[in-house]
Amino acid sequence: MPARSTAHPPVPTTPADAATRAAAQPKGRQTRAAILEAALGLASHMGLEGLSIGALAEVTQMSKSGVFAHFGSREELQISVIREYHARFEDEVFRPSMAEPRGLPRLRTLFERWIRRVSVEIDSGCIYISGAVEFDDRPGAVRDALAAMVKAWHAALEKAIRLAVDEGHLRPDTDAHQMLFEIHGLILSLHHDARFLRLPGALDRAHVAFDRMLSHYLTNHPAAAVAAPPLARRAAPRKAARR
Repeated sequence: MPARSTAHPPVPTTPADAATRAAAQPKGRQTRAAILEAALGLASHMGLEGLSIGALAEVTQMSKSGVFAHFGSREELQISVIREYHARFEDEVFRPSMAEPRGLPRLRTLFERWIRRVSVEIDSGCIYISGAVEFDDRPGAVRDALAAMVKAWHAALEKAIRLAVDEGHLRPDTDAHQMLFEIHGLILSLHHDARFLRLPGALDRAHVAFDRMLSHYLTNHPAAAVAAPPLARRAAPRKAARR
């Protein structure tokens, strides 16, 4: 009777398995990070739909199979870019703002850091905004990932608004959803006027609009005056001088 083989049968390999194994190695992580960096650049200028394994292989001077080993599919590549963009957004906008006192100081800092990032992205583009245009009517995993990241940011901003109400900096009847809608609208207007129309002064107008919007919700709490940025404090004398 022939001896029974003790060798294990081969385990089927999926693209996701290959990507996981590649990323698990130190060199694999470095390569994946380099690919993501190039992918972010492509997505910023060409949109998420402009991403492809072939285009990325050309930019990184890698083989298509080498890029494929790290992501497995074009969809996974797009989702990875969205996650990386969100992680960087958190590092630049959200986390530093958490060092500010809760309430109006933190809310102002969140807006200032957000608007600063948008101003830097005037030439490259914002993946949150361009991605919404690309995938607003296209259901699927990429749209779900993008929407989840935007909703997570909106939830953080809405929480900051509610904390400002709790601290007495904003009126008790402040509608956090409405205020969030108005803040986001300012960002979209800034992006449109500065990036698409190339209108000068768009950044200053966004700051003025934020201060004007905020004045509707402010209480007489001392923090409201203390937290006012130099731009708002300088604007008042000029306005009085014109009367």
